[in-house]
Amino acid sequence: MENIVIGSGPAGRLASLELGKLGKDVTLIEKNHIAGTCLNEGCMVVCALTDITKYIDLNKRFNDYGFVKSQIEISYEKIVEKIVETQKMLRELNQMENESVGNNVVYGEASIENDHVRVNGESLEYDNLLIATGARPFIPDIKGSEYGLTNKDILKLDEVPEKLNIIGGGIIACEIANIYSTLGSEVTILARSTFLKEINETTKKYILKKMIPEVNVVENVNVTEISKDKVLTDNGDELEGTAFFATGRTPNSEIAKDIVELNNDNTIKVDEMMKTSAENIYAAGDVIGGYQLTPVARMEGITAARNMAGYLNKISYNCIPQSLSLNTEVSFVENEKSQCCDEDKATIAMPAIAGPHAFWHILTGDTGYAEIEFDKKNNKINKINSISPSSVSDVAYLSYLMRMDYNLDDYGNFLEIHPSTDTNYKIIKNMWL
Repeated sequence: MENIVIGSGPAGRLASLELGKLGKDVTLIEKNHIAGTCLNEGCMVVCALTDITKYIDLNKRFNDYGFVKSQIEISYEKIVEKIVETQKMLRELNQMENESVGNNVVYGEASIENDHVRVNGESLEYDNLLIATGARPFIPDIKGSEYGLTNKDILKLDEVPEKLNIIGGGIIACEIANIYSTLGSEVTILARSTFLKEINETTKKYILKKMIPEVNVVENVNVTEISKDKVLTDNGDELEGTAFFATGRTPNSEIAKDIVELNNDNTIKVDEMMKTSAENIYAAGDVIGGYQLTPVARMEGITAARNMAGYLNKISYNCIPQSLSLNTEVSFVENEKSQCCDEDKATIAMPAIAGPHAFWHILTGDTGYAEIEFDKKNNKINKINSISPSSVSDVAYLSYLMRMDYNLDDYGNFLEIHPSTDTNYKIIKNMWL
């Protein structure tokens, strides 16, 4: 049985790997580079640059304390060179991983025609097809938009922009602002509505005050025109500097037009088994919309692969942990299925304490912040917002407890490694249980 997967991002790559492990014949088709947006243009690039900004931030802190005297000289060109070098190594590993289970990796632009796929002039028949073609930056209809940069351009820059105007107010806008303000840019965020509406107000205030204090954030503003070195807004401001679009993503669903049913936003419509409206055609990853996160895309790809192989399973999106990659990580999760009423809710919040990598933050009072909402009646967690160096791992594990619907009494015997997960455990074990 021939299985064809179009797109080798997290969804397509993991689906192909899963199918190969299950002993199925697989052809994985990739238009550009294996591993998709995540490795080549997205979160891996952001994380690599944020590693640099964390180092700069820590060096500044030690200099301010007076026990280190050093001056950092940054070469953005060299940073880009080493990121690209690392990407090439990871691409080779990702290809070897897929080929190790017998999969055939083909590079070329695919098209779907009736019951076969065409690539590089060859027609390939399939029994099952997975469309995992991802998404691309959404560019709003603004005069001069061709002058705006996106995440696809980060590794094409020769130097750090002197002034950067980020159009958009979500997580990506915040992460890009943190990177370039730390690297020396004068950064302004122009949010069409509310900045960071994905997180609660207290966490947002902490981020603005403690983590990106030098970034100018303007809410409820629209950009009306862009030039090579200037941005105009509807409130009459003329902002000098380079424009950067962080305005969301649009699906690469053109390949499936008139073949499968699309949603109103042109994402591919799928059911809980990742099936499309067409027989034996599945879709996964950013092309179907929803949570545009690497772990979710992987989960969707694996779900699709197992169904393609005849091992029927359904996907669940409850309690999906999310994060902002900043100089101190910000993570959050919510149980969307909670039936807890207001009178049964209880919230405990406190500043973080000296967990991993936080000791030297105590003197300046910016160790972090955590807030956990509980369901008093059922003794469960409803929601977490956490800022700490360990929040990414903390919230990932706690989201598992939430997803598995564990009672918090089951958490009482959990033994952490010290120093590690700080405020979350203190709130749950010492203040709640």
